[in-house]
Amino acid sequence: MTKPRVLIVGATGRTGGVIVDGLLEAGETEVEALIRPESSIKPSILRLKDRGVKIHVAEIKDEAQLTGILVGIDAIISAIGPGAQFDQTPLADTAKKAGVKRFVPCAFMTVCPPGGVMWIRDQKEQIYQHLRKIGLPYTIIDVGYWYQASFPTLPSKCVDYASLLIPNVTISGDGNMKTALTDLRDVGPYVAKIITDDRTVNKYVFCYGELLSQEEIFARLEELSGEKIERQYISPDQLLALRETTKASFEYDLSNMKQAMTVISLEYSYSKFVRGDNSPDYAKYLGYFDASDLYTDFVPRSFEVFAKELLDGKAAKIFEEISLRA
Repeated sequence: MTKPRVLIVGATGRTGGVIVDGLLEAGETEVEALIRPESSIKPSILRLKDRGVKIHVAEIKDEAQLTGILVGIDAIISAIGPGAQFDQTPLADTAKKAGVKRFVPCAFMTVCPPGGVMWIRDQKEQIYQHLRKIGLPYTIIDVGYWYQASFPTLPSKCVDYASLLIPNVTISGDGNMKTALTDLRDVGPYVAKIITDDRTVNKYVFCYGELLSQEEIFARLEELSGEKIERQYISPDQLLALRETTKASFEYDLSNMKQAMTVISLEYSYSKFVRGDNSPDYAKYLGYFDASDLYTDFVPRSFEVFAKELLDGKAAKIFEEISLRA
């Protein structure tokens, strides 16, 4: 029996990479990747080839070239970079003409409603609406917040090597609002299951590993490390004021990466820890399927497993090019 053909856009990125890993490990699909011409000779692309991933080289806006590539593709998974979200619009148009059966746009974030809560969520919503407008079958997959971006730093500095922010000891709100967290490495196995499941066509799916509060995360790191973390609390009103002040001079693009990351981080914090958006209950209210209900055989990694790796010096920094100091 012929396996479904799945094309990944952004296959060498952080999210795209774990999706490739998950698909290859599952072995249920033929895995292919769309690469821009200027990236075709990068070592990361050669490694994909060595793993059996079929490489297609084309500009994402070149309809004539892209149509020939997309004919016969069963599903496109977009893990495109944050600065190229709107490149998904012409890609989706060409996919519709080529008869692609399912388009998975670049979601892969926390649960959050559209309409002014988070800038990055509202950008993604424009792509979702375009898919509906052209009648292209889709699946939206959100994954909570990564363990790899959810841990505090320690006085010994032993986990600084993997932290995006140094130091990172701030707690938003009272610290007791629980939020859904996922090990980045579990995103791939979840996606592999979702895209071969007919139940998830034209649906939203929420994947997560654990539901934890900031205080619970800090306490687990303290227990495992034997160190005491001096917390810095920021009230909901302070967080909202800081968010609004920062956004006042924001150009709503990624030309200033540090400023963009600051705005995105503040909006994530307000959504997760003040509004409480990123929870299974709110996801169900918004109409998501819960992946833990769909795939009862899959056991995601626990936060404690990740934390022990982190303390052993074995965790990977999720974005090597980004390092912010408070």
